[in-house]
Amino acid sequence: MKSLWAATAPPAVPTPALSESLKVDVAIVGAGYTGLSTALHLAEKGVRVCVLEANEPGWGASGRNGGQVNPTLKYDPDQLVQMYGAERAEPLIDTVSSSADLVFDLIKRHEIDCAPIRKGWMQVSYSDKGVAGLHARADQWARRGVPVQYLDASAVATRMGSEAFAGGWLDGRAGAIQPLAYARGLVRAALAAGVRIHGQSAVTELQRQGSGWQVQTACGAQVTADQVVLATNGYSSNLWPGMAQSILAANSFIVATKPLSGSVAESILPGQETVSTSQRLLLYFRKDAYGRLLMGGRGLFNDPAGPTDFAHLERSLALLFPQLGPLEFEYHWAGRIAITRDFMPHVHEPAPGLTLALGCNGRGIALCTSLGQQLAGRLCDNRAAFAYPVSPLQRLPLHGLQRFYIGAGVAWYSLLDRLNGS
Repeated sequence: MKSLWAATAPPAVPTPALSESLKVDVAIVGAGYTGLSTALHLAEKGVRVCVLEANEPGWGASGRNGGQVNPTLKYDPDQLVQMYGAERAEPLIDTVSSSADLVFDLIKRHEIDCAPIRKGWMQVSYSDKGVAGLHARADQWARRGVPVQYLDASAVATRMGSEAFAGGWLDGRAGAIQPLAYARGLVRAALAAGVRIHGQSAVTELQRQGSGWQVQTACGAQVTADQVVLATNGYSSNLWPGMAQSILAANSFIVATKPLSGSVAESILPGQETVSTSQRLLLYFRKDAYGRLLMGGRGLFNDPAGPTDFAHLERSLALLFPQLGPLEFEYHWAGRIAITRDFMPHVHEPAPGLTLALGCNGRGIALCTSLGQQLAGRLCDNRAAFAYPVSPLQRLPLHGLQRFYIGAGVAWYSLLDRLNGS
C-alpha cells in the first residue's frame, strides 16, 4: 500500500547502487534519519562518509511515520534525573529539548521542501486524573523554560474540534513536517556536503580488518572504513549478533482521509497543532498541508494485508469527529519502529570502531536527527561530550516470541485504558 508521503514528496535524488569498492573514514548502514543526520554532520566536519541502504533512503519508518516533531522522551525530566543522576541527566534533557530546534534549523539552512509547520503539540487525556498527570509533566518542562500551556476540556475542544477529552497540555517546541520529504532533503544536503549515498546496496557482512572494518554489500562491492555505524532501527537484521534481538520491531499504522473542506472541516485543529493521547495505546493525529486528517496508532505485528487492518483507526477518527459525517480514506500504510526494553534510545559500542544506534521508540524525527548530530561529534572525538547513554548490547529475553509480546501487550494495555478511562 502506498503511503501519503510517498505520493506527495518531492522526487528522490538518485542514489545508485554501489558499483565499486572504496575506502572512507566512516561507513554508515541505514539511510534513515539517524544515518543521514550522522553522515551530514560528519561531512560538515570534513570526514569522508559512505551511507549504504538496502532499499532507497527514507524507505523505512523515516519515510512512513506520522510527521510529528516532538522533542520528548517517554520519561519526564525529574524521572530522568532519578534514573541517571543530575550530572548525566541534565545534558540529555537539554539535548532532547532542543532536538526540534535542530530539525527546523536544518530545514531552513538546507531549504528542505517538507511543509514544515511549528504550532505545537497537544497531549490530551480522556480523564481528569490523566489531565492532572499531564499538567504535572508540563510543570517540569515549564521550570526549564519550555513554552507550555495548560489545557482544560474547553480549551482542548476549541483547539481540536472534539469534545472527547478532559484536558491536557500544549508543548510549544513541537511541530510537523512531511517526513519522507525531510529524509530526501537530508539526502540532498548530505550529497552536497560530499557524502556518498548508495541505495539498493544491502550490507551482507561486516568484518574486522586490522584496525578498521570491511563492509560487504550484495552488489559485490566493498567499503573499507575506520569506523562503522549501524543505524537500521526497526529494520535491523543480524548483521551484528544480538542487534535485532535487542529491540521489538512494532508496526505503527496510519490512515489519511481525502482533503477536507468547508466550515466544519476548518473547525478541526484550526491552529494546526499535532495531537497524541496519553493512553498506553496512544493515538496520534494531525492535518497535513492539504487538509487531510491523519491518524496513527499501533497495529498488528504482521505487515498490513489490506485496508481492513486499519479499521480500528478509521473508527477512532470517526468517533472523535462525528460532525464530519462519513469519512473517505485515501491512504493506508505502516512502518516499523524499534522499541527498547527501557523505552530509551540505545547506543552500543560492542567493538572498537563500531557503533550501533537504534530505538527511538516512535519519536524518531527529532530524536534520530539529534542522535546523528551527537554521534558525529563522538566519532570525531570520543572524549567529546555525548548526551545520550551508552550501554552494553543486551538481547531481550525470549525475543523469538515478540509477536506474542506485542499482541499480549496490545490486549493488556487496551484493557487498562478502558478500565482507567485514560
